[in-house]
Amino acid sequence: MYTDTAKIFKIAKIVIIALLVIIVGSQAFYTIGEQEQAVVTTFGKPSCVSEPGLHFKIPFVQKVTMVDTTIKGFAIGYDQATSVSIPDEALMITSDYNFVNVDFFVEYKVNDPITVLYASEKPVEILKNIAQSCIRSTVGNYEVDSVITSGKNEIQAVIRDKIVAKLEENNIGIQLVNITIQDAEPPTEAVMEAFKAVETAKQEKETAINNANKYRNEALPAAEADVDQISKKAEATKQARINEAEGQVARFNAMYEEYIKNPMITKQRMFFETMEEVLPDMKLIINGTEQEIDTILPLDSFTGTTN
Repeated sequence: MYTDTAKIFKIAKIVIIALLVIIVGSQAFYTIGEQEQAVVTTFGKPSCVSEPGLHFKIPFVQKVTMVDTTIKGFAIGYDQATSVSIPDEALMITSDYNFVNVDFFVEYKVNDPITVLYASEKPVEILKNIAQSCIRSTVGNYEVDSVITSGKNEIQAVIRDKIVAKLEENNIGIQLVNITIQDAEPPTEAVMEAFKAVETAKQEKETAINNANKYRNEALPAAEADVDQISKKAEATKQARINEAEGQVARFNAMYEEYIKNPMITKQRMFFETMEEVLPDMKLIINGTEQEIDTILPLDSFTGTTN
């Protein structure tokens, strides 16, 4: 009895050891395929192994994450599974203010497994956002005819160069393989009607601006001429009044000097000059002395003529 029990324990021990060897062995070896790369972390520090074949790692110390390096792709502008258009992605405006639906397909692959795994959370979404930004900025520089017909190859090349430049600035571990225009066509009738309404409003705006500029160009020179004329007239009036005032001052000063010399004679002369201004067309003969005027004779009432 004792011998049978010892044998059972011995067999069980051998089985346990064998299982442990199998488990450790399965954890110690891994295989890399032709289109794969492995990122091995040792205590959290990553390193890359890219050679295909069987490799060894330290069980429970090292961890292996396989990264697929085959060429993959995604669609922009339509659902790849159902081929249904996605208006928010497909609808774009061209340089001649036309709308167009454009579908793209982007091909990419992983070129840096460590960066893909640890540099960003969602590198493929980042690539898609970069591609959409480059697509819209490029399509917006071309007329609708070029986008739909003759300019596709050029547009694809420009977009590709922009995406590559962006990926170099923002290293996410992904390499662009290619981007192609799948389809380009005018949008739906409803969108076209909305576009026509926008174009009409734009033309009305331009017409209103042109009319306003025309009125300004016509009214401004006339107003400037009026201002110039009013300014010159005011300046002339100002100068005339200044001259008149200066003349009156000069006459008053001269008269005052004469008055100082001969007050009585000056008074009489001033009286006669004033009468000439008040009654310019009446001829008078004044008969009298300095102290008293006896008679004032209006000659016109006798002669009937004026000199």
